Amino acid sequence: MSLYSRESKDVDADDQSAPAAAGSSGLQAGLKNRHLSMIAIGGVIGAGLFVGSSSGIAAAGPAILLSYVLVGTLVVMVMRMLGEMAAARPSSGSFSEYADQALGRWAGFTIGWLYWFFWVVVLAVEATAGASILHSWIPAVPQWGWALIVMVVLTALNLVSVASYGEFEFWFAGIKVVAITGFVVLGLLAVFGILPGSKNPGAGLAHLTDAGGFAPHGWGAVLTGVLMVVFSFMGSEIVTLAAGESDDPRRAVTKATNSVIWRIGIFYLGSIFVVLTLLPWNDASIVERGSYVAALESIGIPYAGGIMDFIVLTAVLSCLNSGLYTASRMVFSLGRRGDAPRSFARTTARGVPRNAILGSVAFGFLAVWFNYQWPESVFDFLLNSSGAVALFVWLVICCTQLRMRRIVERETGGEMAIRMWAFPYLTWATILMILFVVGYMAFDEAGREQVGLSVVAALVILCVGLLRDRARTRADRPRADRRS
Repeated sequence: MSLYSRESKDVDADDQSAPAAAGSSGLQAGLKNRHLSMIAIGGVIGAGLFVGSSSGIAAAGPAILLSYVLVGTLVVMVMRMLGEMAAARPSSGSFSEYADQALGRWAGFTIGWLYWFFWVVVLAVEATAGASILHSWIPAVPQWGWALIVMVVLTALNLVSVASYGEFEFWFAGIKVVAITGFVVLGLLAVFGILPGSKNPGAGLAHLTDAGGFAPHGWGAVLTGVLMVVFSFMGSEIVTLAAGESDDPRRAVTKATNSVIWRIGIFYLGSIFVVLTLLPWNDASIVERGSYVAALESIGIPYAGGIMDFIVLTAVLSCLNSGLYTASRMVFSLGRRGDAPRSFARTTARGVPRNAILGSVAFGFLAVWFNYQWPESVFDFLLNSSGAVALFVWLVICCTQLRMRRIVERETGGEMAIRMWAFPYLTWATILMILFVVGYMAFDEAGREQVGLSVVAALVILCVGLLRDRARTRADRPRADRRS
């Protein structure tokens, strides 16, 4: 089956003069290797790492490290599976297209629209977070004004060309990478008494056990921590969508997949380890100031709060930029397959899916408005109904890979750039782990509403997809009869 065998070839009139498109999709191969490398590295560093880790530390103590290890292992497994498929069949629709081909139209339709929904809600969250920081710096501009400015600027960047998205992401993801790497290096130097002038010299590893032990709230808190940190890992799969707009997608996907272990090890485990060794987990400043600010202040870094605000702002803008890119490419792919309005599948002469971008940002603007108008009702509903989408996406990737392995091996003669380890045993183990986390969420008071509403959202989209499939089947039957 051809990768685009069921896709629409509907394009704008101005596309006829466009240069060769990536994967014959109408998109342009405008992303360079350095863009994809930084997208891959920065994709696992979201704003949630900087601002959300303190709540996880408060809930599980030093044992939160195990929560990050468990979720990190899950992400490594899922990325290995996705990398196997993406290296063989690079596509702007990534796992949604693979699910379409391996499991059925209903699967690609459902997971594609769920993923799009997740990211357009993220647009509102990140725009509001960025506006809050900018308003604290320049209060003359109202917070909603900053949210509008941020959304308009990033929309304009994405509308210019994919290269402008890649360039912006290269520099902003670069700031995140440099910041977190510097934090880990400085922190480790302070922990082992090597950093000159540190206010907290030679802390060593004592803080991992000196405040009630390694698991002060019991080992069950590790699972609670898993629920709190799992969503901060969403974004590592973006590089497989972006690879479809590069000159050498297989090389990009292979490189990103092979490097995901050290990226998670350094940026997540390394940075949280530094926080937990510099300060007792129950230090009040971790919650009051944020884990990273508290750690920097503990070793005497001046203006730690302002520095971290700038880093968080870059993380927010990077996430917002990638969210808009990802949502637009997913709905573009859905449009090409006839699972979204055909207009979303049109591209400009620069290979930009303009309608897909504008449609995605329009819902993002609407969600921002909901956030300011009804933050505790409508917007909370949007957040909760997209809360478990990350787990659903990972589950579909696992199930898809079980079927796609045979298809890919048949097409390539068994020669594959990336292979899932210990197939199919690790794939099944990952599926069981994801189902366990979803089940635990259903019985956890804090996660019950999220998983319940997310399941409802998934079922609604699934029903729409099944009805569309049935309607297509009925429409195709008379055509087949006429041909016969």
